Amino acid sequence: MRQTWRWFGPKDLASIDDVIQTGAAGIVSALHHLPNGVVWSAEEVATRHAEIGARKDGTASGLTWDVVESLPVSEDIKKQKGDWRAHIENYKISLRHIAESGLEVVCYNFMPVLDWTRTNLRWDLPNGGSCMRFDINDFAAFDIHVLGRHGAGADYSNAIADEAGRRFSAMDDGQKKTLTRNVTMGLPGSSDSMSLDDVRGHLAEYDGISRDRLRANFVDFLEAVVPTAEDLGVRLCCHPDDPPFSLLGLPRVMSSEDDYRFILQAVDSAANGMTLCTGSLGVRPDNDLPGMMERLGDKVHFLHLRNVRRDSGDIMGSFFESEHLGGDVDMVAVIAAVVREERRRRKAGRADHTIPMRPDHGQDILDDLGRRSQPGYPTIGRMKGLAELRGVINVLEHAQLGLN
Repeated sequence: MRQTWRWFGPKDLASIDDVIQTGAAGIVSALHHLPNGVVWSAEEVATRHAEIGARKDGTASGLTWDVVESLPVSEDIKKQKGDWRAHIENYKISLRHIAESGLEVVCYNFMPVLDWTRTNLRWDLPNGGSCMRFDINDFAAFDIHVLGRHGAGADYSNAIADEAGRRFSAMDDGQKKTLTRNVTMGLPGSSDSMSLDDVRGHLAEYDGISRDRLRANFVDFLEAVVPTAEDLGVRLCCHPDDPPFSLLGLPRVMSSEDDYRFILQAVDSAANGMTLCTGSLGVRPDNDLPGMMERLGDKVHFLHLRNVRRDSGDIMGSFFESEHLGGDVDMVAVIAAVVREERRRRKAGRADHTIPMRPDHGQDILDDLGRRSQPGYPTIGRMKGLAELRGVINVLEHAQLGLN
């Protein structure tokens, strides 16, 4: 596995100099300052390469931009409304500029409206650290009582709806505002000033778009862009839904192994692959992560390795982001499956036999607690996770264990 690190650009609190000290070999980044749907120019792509390649003092960093995460799919494309056809053409032009710069792996997602959802961005841990948490009861309190979405109560069990009502009744205005801010952090263009009417407007855009319709739109998108990716030697890899179940009445189409199998078979190409995110997929107890790596590993182009601890065995339940080796996902078994897949690729002579991975998310510990970094992306917590994962990888790749 090639060990990489997600970097959000020059404004990231973790500098390129910091990343060097983590031991990561490559960078996962994107042009986050550009609006969704516009062309990534060759000049903008080159600038990001240069920023990654230099230390603060101007000397070479030794790091390379290895994975694009992400080249966003616009909401217009997902809904097939507005300028969606022009956005697809822009997407293909961006892929060309990305490929011409030497990049081969492009991660993206097809989540409607919400890129990710948590109810607490800094949940206190017993050890004094903090992490991100999704609480289904708090989310239901937001959905049913704060947002007031029509018919929301029917989307939850009676027990959850009742508990949501009790929690809402106990909230003061500040707590309601904080919950709203946390939930809407995953909305495009979200900020502390986003109104509830803004949220309702986003949701209204999906009125009449069923899960089957969204899935069909996804296939249309892939049929349009995958041939371009094939010609360019680019491997597209879709990130799963986070969390992997429907929220706010929105359809989800990338939450399970069956979802991935459908999409990978619908447009069968080496350029159409998956990002195996053990954290997102691990939220559902019915997702077998080591088995998914074994069965779909041929199309896994990128790995997000993080862990979660579930509160229950419910498909739609609460969870928090645990230590990388300390959650409900059997991370050692997942990594062992990756090592076996890389061995198969080497024997087959595949040029992409080494799969890029990054330590996804992390707990805020030590100096992270005062930095207030991008939620889920503390420097020390991720470095700890990378060190733990690196130890497992080194052991499983050891020749004497017979996995190579």
